Amino acid sequence: MSLVNTSWLKKKLDKVKIIDCSWHMPQTKRSGFKEYQKSHIENAIFFDLDKNSKADTDLPHMLTDTKSWERIVSNMGIKNDDPIVIYDNSDVISSCRCWYNFIYFGHNPDLIHILDGGLKKWNNEKKPTTTNLTEIKVSNYLAVEKKELVKNKKEINENISVNKFKVIDARSRERFDGNVVEPRKGLRSGSIKNSFCLPFSEFVNEDRTFINKDTIREKFRLTKCELGENIVFTCGSGVTASVLALAYSLIDTKYMPTIYDGSWSEYGKN
Repeated sequence: MSLVNTSWLKKKLDKVKIIDCSWHMPQTKRSGFKEYQKSHIENAIFFDLDKNSKADTDLPHMLTDTKSWERIVSNMGIKNDDPIVIYDNSDVISSCRCWYNFIYFGHNPDLIHILDGGLKKWNNEKKPTTTNLTEIKVSNYLAVEKKELVKNKKEINENISVNKFKVIDARSRERFDGNVVEPRKGLRSGSIKNSFCLPFSEFVNEDRTFINKDTIREKFRLTKCELGENIVFTCGSGVTASVLALAYSLIDTKYMPTIYDGSWSEYGKN
């Protein structure tokens, strides 16, 4: 049950840990944290995707180390057995990246949920929000890395010839085909050889909910994906790749999200 709806969450506001993981592309000049301060779902804790990623790298949103993750989550007051609901107010459905991070560091996937439609749907339904900051009692969170859920550039390059897994890119078709300039400086246009393009935006309705499972299944068939196949998702910086991973997990419940962490921010460097 990776997705939960707004009515479900409203009934369980005091029974789950709620995370606001709103993150916006740099060119939007929006601040997820400032928006959180102005309005968020009751009991929500803000997760800063930039600050809570690897610090000693020029690549955005790279997974941090185990000790840092334990400190981050402990300071959020989250325990290992806590059920979690993550939402966002972002055009790129950034909550899915937080969902992936928790799974990578060993949190039970059955306990991690995404709010379908996010804050936009919550607000459209006029459900209550607050400006009050959530009181946090620091926990002692312990993480276990699932290193098989991440790929590096070397593995991506080796796979071009051996084809052990299928690489699916969540960026727009224009970016994938190299017909537009990349939004981040210093990157060439184009895509990884032999990869497939499935823009994440095609998996999300206008109200930010995910499209139905039959349509998801049909879109993945276009890449000749078979359920149970080894799939690695990539994008610009690992955020929207996680959206595709979430979507795929809805039709293949045994799938564990696997991401090329560096994504095009690393692979497309000039």
